[in-house]
Amino acid sequence: MSVRAGIVVTGTEVLTGRVSDRNGPWLSDRLLELGADIAAIVVVGDRPEEILRALRFLAGESCALIVTSGGLGPTADDLTAEVVGRFQGRAMVLDSELEGRIADILRPLMARWPDLDPEAVLLSNRKQAVIPAGAGVLEPVGTAPGLVVTPSAGEGPTVVVLPGPPRELQPMWSAALECSAVRDALAGAVDYRRAMLRLYGMPESEIAATLRAAANAGIALGRLEITTCLRRGEVEVVTRYEPRDAAVYEELAALVRERHADTLFSDDNTTVDGQVLALLSSAGETIAVAESCTGGLLAGRLTELAGS
Repeated sequence: MSVRAGIVVTGTEVLTGRVSDRNGPWLSDRLLELGADIAAIVVVGDRPEEILRALRFLAGESCALIVTSGGLGPTADDLTAEVVGRFQGRAMVLDSELEGRIADILRPLMARWPDLDPEAVLLSNRKQAVIPAGAGVLEPVGTAPGLVVTPSAGEGPTVVVLPGPPRELQPMWSAALECSAVRDALAGAVDYRRAMLRLYGMPESEIAATLRAAANAGIALGRLEITTCLRRGEVEVVTRYEPRDAAVYEELAALVRERHADTLFSDDNTTVDGQVLALLSSAGETIAVAESCTGGLLAGRLTELAGS
């Protein structure tokens, strides 16, 4: 069995739907790329006991690594570091050097608002330098440092504590992967492969019938992790498998190609948008669209792509 990992997304604004969770799916993708098995993404409000219950739940699910997002700001409801410290049995201490680095980040920002009380701002942000004793510090991308916190005694998961803004979380994740505690937690991860087939103009029930046909034909589907999703009018068939099962996946892919030759348009993870852009670029052509009922949807999908 591969290494199990879990994700805790904190924030009452996320829990209530006022802000969409972008961090949970992004972190899940990164962990899957590393071969981890995702136990759960748990979304909780800014309440200490709920965060603690989420951590304990994931520990009970045999997670070797837990990643949290959010709750690292200077305000009273930012409590993730403190709760993770309690979960790992570590006292909270002031890191004076970290406090100084945060102050250096804040000074040019405060210069933009001369009416602010600098002492009050620095005192408020001092909270961000109070961390679990012995925690590894991930340098701030904004003002909030990230943390890598291991259990103080005995066995248990390593917890990576990351800020909520995606523009801060994503680069900090790369730094977290350089930490020995995180590498150790992921040491048993399986080298999974992931492949995607995309089909258009058919219901998911057609793929369900094809999977039944594959099982009846003796294809060992139990060795593959297959998920299907209908999105933007396309059926996505995503398969995750170990390298030793590549031949099994190729059997399945060949059957899909045979049964759905008229609707399968991608077996290399490309989207129809990307294919259109590639065809236009290779031909040196451009495209113009005039839309009414779609309200700019086609132009929007084309211009979502880098380089369009």
